[in-house]
Amino acid sequence: MSLERPDTTDDAAIERTPDELEALLGDLVVKRDDHLNAPGFVIRPDAVQETLSILKERAGYDHLSVVTAQEYENRYESIYHLKKFDDPTQEVSVVVPADKDDPVSESAEPVFRTADWHEREAYDLIGVEYDDHPDLRRILLPETWQGHPLSMDYDKDRPQIATLPEHANPLQEHHKDSESDTMFLNIGPHHPATHGVLHLKTTLDGEQVVDVEPDIGYLHRSEEQMAQSGTYRHQIMPYPDRWDYISAGLLNEWAYARAAEDLAEIEVPEYAQVIRTMGAEMCRIAAHMLALATFALDVNGDFTATFMYAINDRERVQDLLEDLTGQRLMFNYFRLGGVVWDLPEPREEFFSKTRDFLDQLPESVEEYHNLVTSNEIFQMRTIDTGILPPDVAKDYGATGPVARGSGIDFDLRRDDPYGYYDELDWDVVTEDGCDNFSRLLVRMREVEESAKIIEQCVDLLEDWPEDERTIQANVPRTLRPDDDAEIYRAVEAAKGELGIYIRSDGTDKPARFKIRSPCFSNLQTLPEMANGEYIPDVIAALGSLDIVLGEVDR
Repeated sequence: MSLERPDTTDDAAIERTPDELEALLGDLVVKRDDHLNAPGFVIRPDAVQETLSILKERAGYDHLSVVTAQEYENRYESIYHLKKFDDPTQEVSVVVPADKDDPVSESAEPVFRTADWHEREAYDLIGVEYDDHPDLRRILLPETWQGHPLSMDYDKDRPQIATLPEHANPLQEHHKDSESDTMFLNIGPHHPATHGVLHLKTTLDGEQVVDVEPDIGYLHRSEEQMAQSGTYRHQIMPYPDRWDYISAGLLNEWAYARAAEDLAEIEVPEYAQVIRTMGAEMCRIAAHMLALATFALDVNGDFTATFMYAINDRERVQDLLEDLTGQRLMFNYFRLGGVVWDLPEPREEFFSKTRDFLDQLPESVEEYHNLVTSNEIFQMRTIDTGILPPDVAKDYGATGPVARGSGIDFDLRRDDPYGYYDELDWDVVTEDGCDNFSRLLVRMREVEESAKIIEQCVDLLEDWPEDERTIQANVPRTLRPDDDAEIYRAVEAAKGELGIYIRSDGTDKPARFKIRSPCFSNLQTLPEMANGEYIPDVIAALGSLDIVLGEVDR
């Protein structure tokens, strides 16, 4: 079957029981704190690196999905959510409490590079300090910001002061040395090639890039805090559409739905799962069409042909999604337990319109190959540029087409099945080039796989008995999950692993709501891809990441 993974004999891939993991960690474990999705181990704040190294090297937990920080009445806490790239259903949570009066914890960055930005965000918003972190400073808010917005004692009425360095020299001394002629260059934040309000602090040595630092936070909208202020049942679902606001709305909604449904033990009807799967893959095609369009615009300025062709196909998908959900971008179509309404009537017209789109898609994809991947200029700009080796991609927690473009065979639709994916015939797409070209090829091939999935869903929905078309489970009007239950669940969004961590407190609102953005982790890899390249290669590398700043900043 196409969804089966090859067998592995690596000892690190062997699944260990929670007791075996506890024995492996030995005295490092202070106590157990199991979460709904994974065994949890509480460790001392000075044992983070040793603990994570053991789990990574000896137990095979080589994927740090996300770092969640939170504050309690008597302590601060950081949670490292670990998985395996070979089998993401094997999970473990490492819980690190820190002193209430002196919240200092050892940094995980020497073990997992992805912890760099995640710990900076925890410091910025919560106030936890990470010892041995190579660059512990704010990441979303200005350095002059007063207080930590998600801490319990944060004074939202406190005036904020932004200093104005009137006479500061933008070419600081550290950009020059006696052995090189370096220049500091600002790329963005207001520039089309940055795909949003992103600022790249770039240092050049001649024409080559010696350092590039992504400066984010211009589009920070406090999405996590707004979700923590909303009720599970009714008020949170409209927000996910606004994270990756371009075209991944249903994929975003599914990430929240999966976490909340597992937390509240809600079983989604099979019919609704098929509709969800179909809609999610429509969103994936729309997202990849936009990625193709903007990437061609970035690399060879092809607006008239490639950009407009791809946008035209994207608009056809948006028409289908509008028929299904009533909206073109902010869908708000999923509900906990299913979807808000059934397929549009007349059903035959919707199916016919969907099949018409699928029938013309192969010809469109062939045109894109003629226009883009066969273009010599495009090939020169993208082949063997923006190299991201698989071990580096894993260390940064890269997922989605960015990881699969580096040959990493990792897709949550197959490896941690949800929805109706494990009942359908489709393939996970990988490319081994590890370059800008490979990441584009993955997206173009995934469009074809998404079309296969949609076609099978349409076949199923056409033949579904009318009296068995249940679109929602019987969900209580008010959801109050058990006090202090914790869960992390993720879906394969268009850009990679989109995960949600929720901690409940017995009320109808989450006590902690954390968003694991694939773009956030993927963007961290840009310096690895760009250093040593030329400025045009930096633009190509950034375009190949297909980021959306609304999801990066949240």
